[in-house]
Amino acid sequence: MKSFFSILTSTFLLLISIHSSAQHQEISDKPSIWKEKDDEKIDSTSILNAFKNGNFSGHFRYFFMGTNNESGLSDYYANAIGGGVKFETAKYHNFQFGVSGYYIYDIGSSDFSKKDPVTNLSNRYEVALFDFQNVSSKGNLSRLEELYLKYNYKNSNVTLGKQLLNTSFINLQDGRMRPTEVDGIWIDFNELKKTKINVGFLYGISPRSTMKYFRVGESIGIYPTGVNPDGTKSDYAGNLDSDGIYIVGIQNESIKNLKTLLWNQYAENIFNSALFQMDYKYDLNPNSKLLFGFQTIYQNALNFGGNEDQSKTYFEKNGNSQTFGGRIGWQNKKIEITLNYNRITAKGRYLMPREWGRDPFYTFMARERNEGFGDVNAVMTKIQYTNPKKTFKSHLAVGYFDLPDVKNAAMNKYGLPSYVQTNADFRYQFQGLLKGFDAQLLYVHKFNVGETYANKNYIFNKTNMSNINFILNFNF
Repeated sequence: MKSFFSILTSTFLLLISIHSSAQHQEISDKPSIWKEKDDEKIDSTSILNAFKNGNFSGHFRYFFMGTNNESGLSDYYANAIGGGVKFETAKYHNFQFGVSGYYIYDIGSSDFSKKDPVTNLSNRYEVALFDFQNVSSKGNLSRLEELYLKYNYKNSNVTLGKQLLNTSFINLQDGRMRPTEVDGIWIDFNELKKTKINVGFLYGISPRSTMKYFRVGESIGIYPTGVNPDGTKSDYAGNLDSDGIYIVGIQNESIKNLKTLLWNQYAENIFNSALFQMDYKYDLNPNSKLLFGFQTIYQNALNFGGNEDQSKTYFEKNGNSQTFGGRIGWQNKKIEITLNYNRITAKGRYLMPREWGRDPFYTFMARERNEGFGDVNAVMTKIQYTNPKKTFKSHLAVGYFDLPDVKNAAMNKYGLPSYVQTNADFRYQFQGLLKGFDAQLLYVHKFNVGETYANKNYIFNKTNMSNINFILNFNF
């Protein structure tokens, strides 16, 4: 198998020398990392025929990322290339088997083992293209991604094993080389008209930028952990106990133009999160609509929040948090304009392991999060254009994020000052001779607008910085 992947990767390198959208998907979308075919397969007469009539999918990616920090602080860059394949059998008595794997190579990057001499802090963004747990590794990073057995019933299915998921709290967050994956059982029930129900139990997580699967408790703390509410360094990495995550999701569109979403995520022994969201489209005329949205999230600790020793727990005992947000906007067939707001109350920090997924807020902007904070006001406006053939898409977004003071540890887990962020994103899907290729250019700049007490630790890789990304994919 290793030699097979090596051949595929070598082939991709040759393709890149001739010609070379990152898969930033909305978390409400069905995962489509591999772009595999959706053709219905007729039940084979034998297991052998199920394998012979199966479907191979391939994905190759080149990723350049560079970060330019404030003058006097370290800058970074990375070039990553990778490739992999997925195989899924045809149906055999409604059963299907699937497996996928991926290889990543560093083809020219900064030395991520060197810390910034001014702050003594490490690289934040580029290292995540590779193995976050082994920053010196330069190539031949292999990863088993999916390994599952699926049973199909009418429009529904049950999947057991390693798989891809997109939910409000656990999702692909795939703005690097490979996405977050999960291990468990997942039910996708679609037998009720205009209603989708998901039920799952997850016992393993393979976070983005790692090479293996971890038990649920082990998966929390692989990324930087920040500080406890009392200001001491968080020490929950490797110290959390959980049997798994229970998830229930319901999406209903029975009322015309109204989508209602409810998710509840129960991380056993650690915390519970519940989300309610409504999105409504009002028809102005056949070509344009007004957009309205409302969202609220409530969280509370379970037992001791993961560990009886509160210096080693994830969610403070008896802790809770509340967020709410909204959006208004307008769209036609080419343009969508939205004004978005989110409030995290001062009741407590909004906490969701960054290893599991990105924020579900209307105000989310790529390359930063508001997880780990309380008492936040965020406003973001975005204009998006899609050409009629849907081969080109672009958006410009500007957001203002009013955060607690960097020294307010109870409400500011990561010491991030208030900031203004701008994102410019351009994506193109090639046609004709280059069909199968797609490209993305993402430029991000963050301006500091908060007090930093002349401490560069509150600036480095956080504000007064820019981040540029060029991604080229080939799917077959």
